[in-house]
Amino acid sequence: MTVREIRLFGDPVLTTRSDEITVFDDALAVLVEDMLETMDDAGGVGLAANQVGITRRVFVYDCSHIEDGLRGHIINPVWEAIGEETQVGPEGCLSIPEISEDTERYETVRVSGQDVTGKPVALVASGLMARCIQHETDHLDGVLFLRRLAPEQRKAAMAAIRTADWFTA
Repeated sequence: MTVREIRLFGDPVLTTRSDEITVFDDALAVLVEDMLETMDDAGGVGLAANQVGITRRVFVYDCSHIEDGLRGHIINPVWEAIGEETQVGPEGCLSIPEISEDTERYETVRVSGQDVTGKPVALVASGLMARCIQHETDHLDGVLFLRRLAPEQRKAAMAAIRTADWFTA
């Protein structure tokens, strides 16, 4: 498998809505494996396909370091909140290195989609896994977590990005 280049803030692919996946073939299986390897290499808990330059609706996740945590992938994810309870906690992004801001998300969500063979999958998640599902699905919709921040938080984050060594305008 291959570690792919992670696209950084400013790359238009990150603000592009990804296309539904309709073909479940060996190329898709390789993409998922590459994405898992890329996420592991970068030390992340989630990675969406557009973060590696592919506008297809798939993300991978690894919350296995937490109790009862999961590792895997979801293709064509659709989620809904369960209840109104929210969580506020630090959120970062592999495409926006060194930036972390408290972000509000739903505490518990139900997600459905498909696995790499096209088989339906569904799960209910809370805490970090729920945050990951919401964050990565946002990516697939072309939405960065910065858009979920309060205006003053977003302004501070953007100022930090503009002065970051990795950022090129």
